[in-house]
Amino acid sequence: MAAATNSLDQLKQFTTVVADTGDFNAIQKYKPQDSTTNPSLLYTASQLGQYKHLVEDAIAYGKSKGKDVKEQTLIAMDKLAVNFGIEILKIVPGRVSTEIDARLSFDTDSTIKKALEIIELYKAAGIDKERILVKIASTWEGIQAAKVLEGQGIHCNMTLLFGLGQAAACAEAGVTLISPFAGRITDFYKQKEGKSSYPPAEDPGCLSVKNIFNYYKHHGYKTVVMGASFRTKEQIIELAGCDLLTVAPSLLEELANSNIEIVRKLDPTKTTPVPKIPTDEKSFRWQLNEDEMAEVKLAEGIRRFAADLVKLEKEIEKKIQS
Repeated sequence: MAAATNSLDQLKQFTTVVADTGDFNAIQKYKPQDSTTNPSLLYTASQLGQYKHLVEDAIAYGKSKGKDVKEQTLIAMDKLAVNFGIEILKIVPGRVSTEIDARLSFDTDSTIKKALEIIELYKAAGIDKERILVKIASTWEGIQAAKVLEGQGIHCNMTLLFGLGQAAACAEAGVTLISPFAGRITDFYKQKEGKSSYPPAEDPGCLSVKNIFNYYKHHGYKTVVMGASFRTKEQIIELAGCDLLTVAPSLLEELANSNIEIVRKLDPTKTTPVPKIPTDEKSFRWQLNEDEMAEVKLAEGIRRFAADLVKLEKEIEKKIQS
């Protein structure tokens, strides 16, 4: 490998790199294959002046379609997420992930309904559903919704995934992609064990993603693994070879400015035998209950995304009423 090649370019030889941002400038700069957003990123981006026109368009759309302020706000929120997605798809050659309302995480039917509405908004803008991933929390209800949506040809990205039990159920449901949250897993163990850091090869978040990757490849699942929520470039380097990695602009910058040689750490042709785990509802709920980290982080993640959604909703509602 050429010594002059930066670490980001080297990483792209083993792994599809996805930008974890709603900032179009960052996406243009680092040229990822795909991009993903969430309520936190959308809220931040919507506060920036350069995206004012996308917010105004969403508000006008909500006003034209909703009966009252509440309905207008909800419609405008969906349209705003899609507006950002449409702009992102003008830059990336691949797909964009658009998040389903986190407050629907325990409601299968409402998640399906919301996903279909999002896909329709993209369709009205001339965007084929093949370029969209609907992002759904990896609850039991979310996974069942994804199973139905995948059956209708709608691709799902299962987010807030922290444990093998969640990953196994997603694979059995035939979802397109999962996003195990490496950084948040590490955060949990740092706090629990009173550690400030781990060597990359012992990092709990990296080990979790590696275990899931090994499980999927050993059993021949088609669902792809996209490591997410990184805290350091070392975590990303440790997962070189993962199907996809979604990375924030600050860490993309660090990788682009680094010349560390990247070595493939995950290889689908080199797996270790591991038994299948049961994925019926009772087993899923018990496994989640037994994994303190996964249970805590799933609940916390849903609350966080919902809180950011409420913040954004209040902003939109204010603008609709003014």
